[in-house]
Amino acid sequence: MKVAVLFSGGKDSTYALYRAIQQGRDVVVLICMKSKNMSSYMFHTPNIDLVKLQARAIGIPLIFKHTEGQKEIELEDLRAAISEAKKKYGIEGIVCGAVASEYQRFRVEAICADLGLRTICPLWHLDPERYMSEFLKDGFTVIFAGVAAQGFTPEWLGRPLEYETLQELKNLNHKFGIHLSGEGGEYETMVVDGPIFKKRLVIEKAETLWRGDSGFYIVKKAKLVKK
Repeated sequence: MKVAVLFSGGKDSTYALYRAIQQGRDVVVLICMKSKNMSSYMFHTPNIDLVKLQARAIGIPLIFKHTEGQKEIELEDLRAAISEAKKKYGIEGIVCGAVASEYQRFRVEAICADLGLRTICPLWHLDPERYMSEFLKDGFTVIFAGVAAQGFTPEWLGRPLEYETLQELKNLNHKFGIHLSGEGGEYETMVVDGPIFKKRLVIEKAETLWRGDSGFYIVKKAKLVKK
């Protein structure tokens, strides 16, 4: 089955892509939406332009579209991008990285149903601890691109997600109730390498932006290098 993957460059969409490939799906294109709304309910926003480098590193074509990010209206922009993928690449389904967000999954399913496409969510309702452990075990390299929850500090920005970090996330989960995989928007990530990457992403220049109790790791310059 030819499929497109809704791709943001974060851990969820990247791991959904990986699992789709492992399941034998023919991933022919990635779809990314760049939202002007930093608080979008649907789309990942930190360092979203780096998706172009990530797609090159993975070696899969990318459909990259813009949206104002207005709630619900942004879905029409997503629909147009998915429709383009269907016409251009002949896709039969959409792979989505939703883990627990019914808001995201149901809206993607509605668009796909209307376009005659199947929705595939490889990570749906995975146990968060199992998911995070398997993600690391499978060899992905990921950094924190944004944090927005009690317990996080500026030092988390740009930090790699490793087994030690996972234990600290468990502690924050027990103390403050954050979702272990960040499904509630507590943190955002960026994948820089992994088993499906033909090249790895190297960050050459970045800065942190911290306001109140949240912040972003803003990549100013990055490049691809051979593995």
